[in-house]
Amino acid sequence: MHPRALIVDDEAPAREELRFLLEEIGGVQVVGEATNGEEALLLLNSLAYDLVFLDIRMPGLTGLQVAQRLHSAPGPDGARRPQVIFTTAYPDHAVEAFDLAAADYLVKPFSADRLQRSVQRALAGAEGAASAPAAASPTPAEPAINTPAAREAQQLVRIPVQKDGRTVLVDGDAIVYAVAARGYASLKLTDDRVLVSFSLNELERRLQGHFFRVHRSYLVNLRYVRELVPDFRGALVLVLNDRQRSRVEVSRRHAPELRRRLGV
Repeated sequence: MHPRALIVDDEAPAREELRFLLEEIGGVQVVGEATNGEEALLLLNSLAYDLVFLDIRMPGLTGLQVAQRLHSAPGPDGARRPQVIFTTAYPDHAVEAFDLAAADYLVKPFSADRLQRSVQRALAGAEGAASAPAAASPTPAEPAINTPAAREAQQLVRIPVQKDGRTVLVDGDAIVYAVAARGYASLKLTDDRVLVSFSLNELERRLQGHFFRVHRSYLVNLRYVRELVPDFRGALVLVLNDRQRSRVEVSRRHAPELRRRLGV
């Protein structure tokens, strides 16, 4: 059985185009359409959907308000809430969307290939959420979900960044380190530095994996660690493998776990 999808958009051409693209990529069954947020909530409370493609700006409830209600309420008959993929012409709400645990944020127009990657990512995320508690009798994954592309999508982490009036999605692997600042965080990329509205704690939660909190003010991508250098006080300093050979101090409290993670 294919995952069931709901399309929510106040413009008929946009709904038709999205339905066409979903039919083109296959593996998803569109079983409902809504023209506004109120209609969407009625449908979502009457049937368990796997995916919701949600526009941002609509008459009445906005897509973000619909997502907020989904985020804070159980599904019909206790069913797991669907994965939300925002589909919008407005790039400036990505931070809010990801704060509501959106699976992805697509800016119109987007290609069938981009949509397929988004669907795979969302379904992989749903599979991971479903398997998190210990299950009494595991069931086989759907073929459309258990694919190399879906597993790759599950590992994909991107951070929305506002730059020159646009929302740019930064791949987690492109982040060398993050440093806390008042009210925001600064991301050091391999060849750039950008600001994000997330706290360092939120970035740590989102990135996880090979990122490690070496100091209360620094979160480091361990893949970029080049050297561990003791300073004159006996503490550690990391030399990173970016263009500037950035140096980051490691607190004494975090040093033992860092050494363990790096195998030294």
